[in-house]
Amino acid sequence: MHIHFVGFRTDAEHSAAVKVWGHPDFVHMWHDHRMYGDIGDSDTVVFGSKGNASPSNFSWQDHELF
Repeated sequence: MHIHFVGFRTDAEHSAAVKVWGHPDFVHMWHDHRMYGDIGDSDTVVFGSKGNASPSNFSWQDHELF
């Protein structure tokens, strides 16, 4: 099981989520179709304030930022 954080923009928001869920295994800047390749059946996806319920039409290789 992995934890995915999606759409977190502030340190305070991220820190609050870490207190509840622990440190994420994956961080996605946006909810896009590409991230579904990273998500397994038993994974947990946590949306931040900038995470939308429906995926964006655009994708971003956010894994290259880290």
